[in-house]
Amino acid sequence: MLHPKLIELEESFKPSILIQLFDPLLEQKQIELWIKRDDLIHPVISGNKWRKLKYILDHALSIKADTIVSMGGAYSNHLHALAYVGKQLDLQTVAYIRGERPKKFSSTLSDLERWGMKLRFVSRSDYRELRQYKNHDALPGIKADEYWLPEGGATQLALKGIAEIVSELDGNYDFLCVPCGTGTTMAGLINVCSDDCSVLGFSALKGGVFLADDIEPLLKNNKQNWSIQLDYHFGGFAKSSNELLLFIEHFFNQHGIELEQVYTGKMFYGLFDLIERDYFKKGQKIIAVHTGGLQGKLVK
Repeated sequence: MLHPKLIELEESFKPSILIQLFDPLLEQKQIELWIKRDDLIHPVISGNKWRKLKYILDHALSIKADTIVSMGGAYSNHLHALAYVGKQLDLQTVAYIRGERPKKFSSTLSDLERWGMKLRFVSRSDYRELRQYKNHDALPGIKADEYWLPEGGATQLALKGIAEIVSELDGNYDFLCVPCGTGTTMAGLINVCSDDCSVLGFSALKGGVFLADDIEPLLKNNKQNWSIQLDYHFGGFAKSSNELLLFIEHFFNQHGIELEQVYTGKMFYGLFDLIERDYFKKGQKIIAVHTGGLQGKLVK
């Protein structure tokens, strides 16, 4: 059973619904596109952020840790959720941020600081070194009451939370799609998804070929029913273009669903482009996971 503090917090969440999208292109290509609205479960710790943190926090609380130490970039959805939930649970939070301290904070960094997270800016080389520490007590110098959480929450406990997305889906579907930053969410989906379903990731980073190498160690079995689209990064992580921003605006006007340009906007742009180019077969059913992170809309 979850820690009582987490049970109380989760009681304030809304259910994640599944809705079908209707669009002239989908009708023309005879494709079903459904959206798993994980963005609606909570205004801040929504989508895969809560899914990944849920059982990690349960473990941290069970061993009486009072501080969570993690890492991420200046636009990290993971750190954004961690800082907020840490404040809600009376846990101290510390973050190693990639790069020099900016003169002007992104909206994400401003939120982290406002919610009490201690920010430690480190060089990119030092940041890369931090990636080697995977276990909660592996970080050199970690104290007994501190809990180390790798980049993006990439742990086996995170996969347990992600698996609940699939358990909430009924019926058959051909593709399950998700944006990728670290690949943790995608790995969690692959582990529990039927072999009859293909898991399709959309890299938010330029040069995301390394994601496959990061995903493989997280997989339970040697599954082959997954692939990553690498061509919809729009210049790199947290970068965008007028074309992408216009797509996001059009998508909202047509469907009333908000996207952001860091993750979900790129995935849906890629999905519609692939549908247009007949990547999918007529009659196939696609479920796309809306992973939230809408504070990314404020990225400049």
